[in-house]
Amino acid sequence: MRVPPGASIETLCIHAGQEPDPASGAVMLPIVLSSTFAQDGPGVHKGFDYSRAGNPTRAALEACLATLEGAQHGIAFGSGCAALTAVLLTLRSGDHVLVGDDVYGGTFRIFDQVVAQFGIESSFVDMSDPVRAFEAMRPNTRLVWIETPSNPLLKVLDIETLAAGARARGVPVAVDNTFATPMLQRPLDLGASIVVHSTTKYLNGHSDVVGGAVLTNDRALAERLHFVQKAAGSVPSPFDCYLVLRGLKTLAVRMKRHVETARGIAEWLATHPRVAHVHYPGLPGHVGHAIAARQMKGPGGMITFEIEGALAQAVTFLRALRIVACAESLGGVESLAEHPATMTHASLPPKARQALGIRDGLIRLSVGLEDAGDLRGDLERGFRAAFEQTHV
Repeated sequence: MRVPPGASIETLCIHAGQEPDPASGAVMLPIVLSSTFAQDGPGVHKGFDYSRAGNPTRAALEACLATLEGAQHGIAFGSGCAALTAVLLTLRSGDHVLVGDDVYGGTFRIFDQVVAQFGIESSFVDMSDPVRAFEAMRPNTRLVWIETPSNPLLKVLDIETLAAGARARGVPVAVDNTFATPMLQRPLDLGASIVVHSTTKYLNGHSDVVGGAVLTNDRALAERLHFVQKAAGSVPSPFDCYLVLRGLKTLAVRMKRHVETARGIAEWLATHPRVAHVHYPGLPGHVGHAIAARQMKGPGGMITFEIEGALAQAVTFLRALRIVACAESLGGVESLAEHPATMTHASLPPKARQALGIRDGLIRLSVGLEDAGDLRGDLERGFRAAFEQTHV
């Protein structure tokens, strides 16, 4: 059963990279747990010799993800951070990376505390101003790294403009597409050279696996990444790959519901008397609204909002929630809320957090698939607890 050319992305989520098992006809791809593979002689095998170097279940996931992103090559890793680290391991000491100023705290930590000790320099710049970004480039700049929408402030960056300007300077652009997924945004189509995902999030969608992936059309880069994958060994297990493949089959329907519910919640929060500001690309007042409408098929399922008060109110708000769990991560079927300043972005220096706008009243909400009315009621419970000292 071959997927016909021109099949929609909704169909590809279910079938890309996966054929019924030739041995049994099983429609669902078997999980190949073997760590090693028999060879007819030294180097004579059926494409696999050792699972760190390659595994049939992982190969199916890599093919599916590459197809969804419109890429020729997919390389899966044990986490999103491992995927980022693998990209950076293709650089050399003395190279410079231009990084968006608003990135996931774990991403900041890798640039600031991990690869810096090996001589890879980083500059964190507001990429929403391409002119300023290009001015920050150096002769030794070898990579531009962005998130869009960004984490946690949901900045929307103009991928096409940034990619064109960087390409003119001979520098590839890597886009962390975790928040948008290929259902809402395909950076390679807009000129980016590399797409990175934490497959832990929306692609898996059920908060039960950790993984990452890099997608690219650059064959030479893909070969280097495959070498890093094999040599460094930060690979996902076959079972983890299976879980992500299973999650991908419902990605299209899940993302539609995430966006629908998040849009309504964001509009409600924007009118709430206890909310100082809402960051959501689907709101007309969002500074990146026009760019999001142009390069995305929907504004996503993430909302960041700032409540009145400070740390005490934010903590009380989160502790009062009953349906929405206070937890890190995002993109699952269940709604999650967290406090960036003390959780996902605690690795940023306090002054850097303040400069970005990651204040003590800021809350990041991953909108799940629950009933929208139930979610609004739960959030209202948090507001009552935080501002009316109501026991909930």
